[in-house]
Amino acid sequence: QVQLVESGGASVGAGESLRLSCAASGRTFSSYVMGWFRQAPGKEREFVAAINWSGRSTDYAHSVKGRFTITRDNAKNTVSLQMNSLKPEDTAVYYCAASPAAVVVTTPYEYDYWGQGTKVTVSS
Repeated sequence: QVQLVESGGASVGAGESLRLSCAASGRTFSSYVMGWFRQAPGKEREFVAAINWSGRSTDYAHSVKGRFTITRDNAKNTVSLQMNSLKPEDTAVYYCAASPAAVVVTTPYEYDYWGQGTKVTVSS
């Protein structure tokens, strides 16, 4: 069982940066693939970024590649999402999720545990 709590969401202007954090409980955190997803009003939840257990393998949605960076600290049971050059289209509720998959995965169905979400609003 893994419990996830996100933090760091805020309202910012376009071009600014924001760092989201996700704190996980559970002694097996390091064995999970961790991902970030987002859901804008009226839209389906979409993949943003994911990282494997060691941190050496990552994947990003095309829309955020080069602007967002996912990292993890297994000693602290945390995963972070550094978001730079934010755009209004990045506005959404961001969710942290954990998957038991052996490799980085990008579909929501492969993630078993989810946080409550943290809201990011980017104004133009």
